[in-house]
Amino acid sequence: VQLQASGGGLVQAGASLRLSCAASGRSFRTYTTGWFRQVPGKEREFVGVIFRSGSTTYFADSVKGRFTLSRDNAKNTVYLQMNSLKPEDTAVYYCAASERVIYSAGYRESSYDFWGQGTLVTVSS
Repeated sequence: VQLQASGGGLVQAGASLRLSCAASGRSFRTYTTGWFRQVPGKEREFVGVIFRSGSTTYFADSVKGRFTLSRDNAKNTVYLQMNSLKPEDTAVYYCAASERVIYSAGYRESSYDFWGQGTLVTVSS
């Protein structure tokens, strides 16, 4: 499966953005999708995960309560809704997918087999 992340941009603190992760190549409905982000010079970090059921998600503490995940299997797309953005949310955001992710390991990069190219989110203060 190929993943395409999009929706990044430059916004002010407090604004919202919605990122999309579109899959092609096969049906996305059996894939769990995770989002990660990376600031240059730092390690990539977990943001959130939505399991293939669509009803199970969890998030990093740093974004909990501000970010949500949803999926539209008919469109083969997962959405990361980011509200109340902060300057520290500035990063390149990546989506990743796999059919083999277990609940307890959704935060691990090694759980994912396919990665998108990343989309830059910049939040100004």
